[in-house]
Amino acid sequence: MPSPNVERSSGPDSIETIYPGSWDTEKYFPLLLNKKVGLVVNHTSLIDNTHLVDSLLSRGIDVIKIFAPEHGLRGQADAGADINDSVDTKTGIRIISIYGAKKKPTSADLSGVDILVFDIQDVGVRFYTYISTLHYVMEAAGENVIPLIVLDRPNPNGHYVDGPVLDTVKYRSFVGMHPIPVVYGMTIGELGKMMKGEKWIKTDCNLTVIPCMNYTHNSFYELPVKPSPNLPNERSVLLYPGICFFEGTTGSLGRGTPFPFQVAGHPEYPDKTFSFIPKPTPGALHPPLEGITCYGVDLTEANVDSLFSTAKMNLTVLLDFYQKVPKDKFFNAAWFDKLAGGPQFREAIQKGWGEDQIRESWKADLNAFKLKRQPYLLYDDALQCMPSK
Repeated sequence: MPSPNVERSSGPDSIETIYPGSWDTEKYFPLLLNKKVGLVVNHTSLIDNTHLVDSLLSRGIDVIKIFAPEHGLRGQADAGADINDSVDTKTGIRIISIYGAKKKPTSADLSGVDILVFDIQDVGVRFYTYISTLHYVMEAAGENVIPLIVLDRPNPNGHYVDGPVLDTVKYRSFVGMHPIPVVYGMTIGELGKMMKGEKWIKTDCNLTVIPCMNYTHNSFYELPVKPSPNLPNERSVLLYPGICFFEGTTGSLGRGTPFPFQVAGHPEYPDKTFSFIPKPTPGALHPPLEGITCYGVDLTEANVDSLFSTAKMNLTVLLDFYQKVPKDKFFNAAWFDKLAGGPQFREAIQKGWGEDQIRESWKADLNAFKLKRQPYLLYDDALQCMPSK
């Protein structure tokens, strides 16, 4: 096994090396020999510094198709931008888009494929769309009787569970398909097992998960590659669950700046101490409030260790903005409710509830979810149900 490029701490006095499932090649390479393989991958699908596609080809494995999720194979497309079918210039392998008008591989797309491999770095947040891609890939694999291998990867937000649980009857969408909290405390492999076990997938899927090595849910894990264009560093990844709710407001979370998901701003925020102007950038060609001066909060120096150890979504910034900008101009209710998984979170903010009262309203659902997730966990976990008052 090659030397890893990531280390993590599993406690105050210990450092252990962590390996994503893709590194454990002895467990899954034999399953791919003499098979025609389809890959669901992007720029994060690495073994050390080598892309999974290249690793498989170098071992004589017959990769015939690549399926590309949001942001494309190279991870450079805008959030929400349609991805087109193409050909990988390096290998000549056909790339089939599964983001945009078509989010699920068709039977024609899967023609000739004997086995599928899914290897994408997730960040453990419900509205981060790679878990929705996994859902549709599992469904397509089941419908076409094709085995699926998920190469698991550590979850940088996998050490806690937080936020409202999605109402799948009224608010199911590609940014929220399952009755899980915003932060669900599972790796993508564990969540895949839960999708199968809870029968959230329309058809049964022959699923194999190749686990990470030396990983627990209680460990700090710094991603070696940014998972998407607007999550450039560990600080942005840890702030993402709470700051992303600004997408459902008239404010900005820093798209179109060098520090997306590390600032929040609004043209009418009263404190003018800190400001930024969103401009077109790679990965954010048309950012919200483009060319408009936004005033607000700078979190670019927030301590990463502190963000991790807090183990909850940052709601403080959102609640502060609601109190300080014109309330009738703050929420884009339809989009905010889609992200939240229902209207209750927005309505609580509008009623003037404080953070403690909001979190109390989530407690029963979060306790129920923690119990439901338990059978699907692959790694040590210290999460406990919150006590009732």
